[in-house]
Amino acid sequence: MLLDTMSKLPEIIPGNLFNDLRGSLISFNSLDLQNVRRMYIIDPASRNVVRAWQAHKKECKWFTCLQGSFEVKLVKVDDFDSPDLNSSHLCFPITAANPQSLFIPGGYANGFRALEERSKLLVFSNFTLEESLQDDFRFGENYWPLWEN
Repeated sequence: MLLDTMSKLPEIIPGNLFNDLRGSLISFNSLDLQNVRRMYIIDPASRNVVRAWQAHKKECKWFTCLQGSFEVKLVKVDDFDSPDLNSSHLCFPITAANPQSLFIPGGYANGFRALEERSKLLVFSNFTLEESLQDDFRFGENYWPLWEN
C-alpha cells in the first residue's frame, strides 16, 4: 500500500527499551516499514555539523537515533521554487536513550545536527535512490536560520 504523503503530518513513533541481566532489547513494534525501499546510516563528523536543508515533495523518511542524540528541525514547504523564509518550524529531539522514530512525510524540509559526539542516525526511505534524486530539493544551511551555535 502506497503512502499518501501529502495528508500526513510528522509524528514520533515510540519504541520500547527492555533491560534485564542478559542486556537490552530495543523494539519498534508499532513502526510500519512496509513502504521502505532503502536505508542508510549518518555518522556526523562532529557536533558542529549541521545537515540542512533537504526537502522532498513525495518521499517520506523515518529517522531513528542509534547512538547519542540529535536535534531535528522540519519546515513545511509552501513553494518548492521559492519557500517562505518565515515558515514556522517543528523541532524534535531524538535520542538513543529514549527509542523512537520520527516520521517525516513528503512536503517537509529537514535539517539536523548531533547533540553528542559519535551520534548515529538510521534513516529509512520509501523511495529508491533514483526516485529520491528526482524528488530532491536543497536549500542552504541558513535558508531558515534556525541553528544556534
